[in-house]
Amino acid sequence: MYKQIERWISHCGQRTLFFSGAELRLSSIPAMASSSVVSSFQPRSSFLGDRNLFKVSKTPPFAQVGFSSKTIECKESRIGKQPIAVPSNVTIALEGQDLKVKGPLGELALTYPREVELLKEDSGFLRVKKTVETRRANQMHGLFRTLTDNMVVGVSKGFEKKLILVGVGYRATVEGKELVLNLGFSHPVKMQIPESLKVKVEENTRITVSGYDKSEIGQFAATVRKWRPPEPYKGKGVKYSDEIVRRKEGKAGKKK
Repeated sequence: MYKQIERWISHCGQRTLFFSGAELRLSSIPAMASSSVVSSFQPRSSFLGDRNLFKVSKTPPFAQVGFSSKTIECKESRIGKQPIAVPSNVTIALEGQDLKVKGPLGELALTYPREVELLKEDSGFLRVKKTVETRRANQMHGLFRTLTDNMVVGVSKGFEKKLILVGVGYRATVEGKELVLNLGFSHPVKMQIPESLKVKVEENTRITVSGYDKSEIGQFAATVRKWRPPEPYKGKGVKYSDEIVRRKEGKAGKKK
């Protein structure tokens, strides 16, 4: 079929459809005629022949585009909209975007970004609310609700993280404010224990890190594990107590 170059020209109530090598003139039709109406016409050029009839649907030359002014509201985070219960032995001090939490185990502080704010209800619960409807606000909503809850639980109950040493000759001891690890290196590994943390070693292979700052506990435990991560063949290394190490099958000996 011929290459069709669609160009509609409104002149004297008629439309002209140009093809390569043939000019086809349609009868006068309304500008907004229904697309279901079909007209037959015969080309004026003898090149296409007298018996060739073309059917062209009478569609409007321009597409109609509609715009709506509907406001799209972002959904609240399932974690962010949950209230935070404050125990009776915890004191909350809120000044603008700065929060201070004090309890029997210690004191923590946190500064909120401008996308979220902390509100204290009459019932005593805390709620984290978004101040704007943006993508970053959705990200900060659930995050700072979790951080606030960790602060309240940390200063009242505390957190702990347990590690296990697996391997022949692997052991750990606490010497003053240092954690000494023997992990198969030519020298022992000495780590300074932060002031807010407590480290206890049981049976020379079980380490318990406790404190009121959950993020600091997790960071110190991850640093200990980083010295000798568990390998997948024999499972040797430092792992968390609830960690599952996926084992691999070693190379089989040569079959005779």
